[in-house]
Amino acid sequence: LTAMGDPGMDPAMSAADSTAQQDSLFSMMDVFLISLITGLFTYWFFFRKKKEEVPELPKMQSVAAPVRDSSFIEKMKKTGRNIVVFYGSQTGTAEEFANRLSKDAHRYGLRGMAADPEEYDLSDLSRLSEIDKSLAVFCMATYGEGDPTDNAQDFYDWLQEADADLSGLRFAVFGLGNKTYEHFNAMGKYVDKRLEELGAQRIFELGLGDDDGNLEEDFITWREQFWPAVCEHFGVEATGEESSIRQYELVVHTDVNMNKVYTGEMGRLKSYENQKPPFDAKNPFLAQVTENRKLNEGGERHLMHLELDISNSKIRYESGDHVAVYPANDSSLVNQIGEILGTDLDTVMSLNNLDEESNKKHPFPCPTSYRTALTYYLDITNPPRTNVLYELAQYAADAGEQERLRKMASSAAEGKALYLSWVVEARRNILAILQDMPSLRPPIDHLCELLPRLQARYYSIASSSKVHPNSIHICAVMVEYETKTGRLNKGVATNWLKNKVPAQNGSSSLVPMYVRKSQFRLPFKPSIPVIMIGPGTGIAPFIGFIQERAWLKQQGKEVGETVLYYGCRREREDYLYREELARFQKEGVLTQLNVAFSRDQAEKVYVQHLLKKNKENIWKLVNEEMAHIYVCGDARNMARDVQNAFYEIVSEFGNMSQPQAMDYVKKLMTKGRYSLDVWS
Repeated sequence: LTAMGDPGMDPAMSAADSTAQQDSLFSMMDVFLISLITGLFTYWFFFRKKKEEVPELPKMQSVAAPVRDSSFIEKMKKTGRNIVVFYGSQTGTAEEFANRLSKDAHRYGLRGMAADPEEYDLSDLSRLSEIDKSLAVFCMATYGEGDPTDNAQDFYDWLQEADADLSGLRFAVFGLGNKTYEHFNAMGKYVDKRLEELGAQRIFELGLGDDDGNLEEDFITWREQFWPAVCEHFGVEATGEESSIRQYELVVHTDVNMNKVYTGEMGRLKSYENQKPPFDAKNPFLAQVTENRKLNEGGERHLMHLELDISNSKIRYESGDHVAVYPANDSSLVNQIGEILGTDLDTVMSLNNLDEESNKKHPFPCPTSYRTALTYYLDITNPPRTNVLYELAQYAADAGEQERLRKMASSAAEGKALYLSWVVEARRNILAILQDMPSLRPPIDHLCELLPRLQARYYSIASSSKVHPNSIHICAVMVEYETKTGRLNKGVATNWLKNKVPAQNGSSSLVPMYVRKSQFRLPFKPSIPVIMIGPGTGIAPFIGFIQERAWLKQQGKEVGETVLYYGCRREREDYLYREELARFQKEGVLTQLNVAFSRDQAEKVYVQHLLKKNKENIWKLVNEEMAHIYVCGDARNMARDVQNAFYEIVSEFGNMSQPQAMDYVKKLMTKGRYSLDVWS
């Protein structure tokens, strides 16, 4: 404050000095006090206006974001839009759906824009009624155990605290979830309910997409009923057939400085050459693979343990967190796409958004080469969605192939069934579709525009930062299967990780990664018992948990019972971390080790069977000793079967009915004593 006030104090001090010379009755203390008061008054007077000019920031607004960009209302007015489609997206699907809905709008004489809620001040929703025929649509994915996606966290917080009057707002919500999870579509349901509570008018019912079923079909079914409801509400009609409108224009760079060309970076150009923390999704750290070993002794599967060196990265993690890795597509798939389309993959190009007002200037970092885009930025291994087939149909020279593509992209029952069998169930990726439709030869730039972004893959960290502060361990199984068409499909990330060879130097051992925080945490008090259930690679976080409990014991802390229920196919084939677990048990850290070998006997034995076998001990640990329960692994079957086993144990030993037992387990979850880290 003194430094800021200095320039304003000098004139005041000279004025006080002249006053002192005129009146000898003034003491030096009087001079000092008058100077100080005058200086402070001068400082306040000159700086007051500057302070008033700074607008008070609403809770949702990022300090870094200029005020003019935070208002989606102003942007909509400026660009003549009346529909805004917000997306809460973790893997890119909700964003993709939002883009499709915003593009649909032109068919009804309306104009839409897709928007990331993280980039705007959502309290402006109360002003949307200022725009004629305005509508807000929300495509909201649910992440983890009923959580909002990272980019929707601020919006979720605002909704919880807001007392805004949204009575002029018209809205609709489509949720993206997975029925195998406990909190199916929690975010979509919450947004739909909360907007209505704040006075907004729902113009179409909540859509609930299920990724365990057919998410694409759920979206199409909802969408085909949503638009007629919009037309009826606003009194508009469809202006014509769905047409292909390019969102980006191709610019080929013939004479370009290669230092300005992206080679796989996720955000900042040259960020892989000049690494700067903090590291996150847009700025991953390049970690060296220091160990990559096969964990299983036999069988046709490949289970692996990798160690990533995070020295000097300032990355911090806790047991139970997830590590995200950005994989690369198989070069042979990329080359085959280039050959089929007769393209020089090393052509340097940019795809520039035709909408100059859009925040998204390119679909992926540009300028770059087609090879880089297909290797690092685009998903070429998953079956394409129906909108991609529709857009590609125009490039099929054969009328039969064109009709087939259009039919699969239609909302007719026959078309949906064909898409399900020919694309989804047959696991046909874009290369397989191009191979099986010889007349389909789209321009590679349009194909690159249509394909979704290649997403990071998340793995539960298999180490404790207390024991391994400079490395993160991954436990994974390589995905490989034969499709109905006889093709061999390989998992992008696990196939790529398998080939990461520990080396002193070279990109062959580098993995772009960052850490995502989790709620999957050991109890704050080490003396509290833990029951860990993790068959297969679900054991990963528990290796970290046990390492941490061993470290705490070495520090002289009282450590409670540490109980593990693990399962695999065969004892001599895929018993992961066998030696480590035996050592922990010998040291007295792992107080109980229960292993189910599902295929070593005639009747299959799984972890839930062992839980029931030890039901009395389980009930004592949970009910009397306040144990925390952790479940990691397959959500579709294992997690559900384990939960049912707990219902049975609670019902029997707690003398409760089935509904009471279910309520008891639900309360454990609410209190953070029953945690899940599951995937489907």
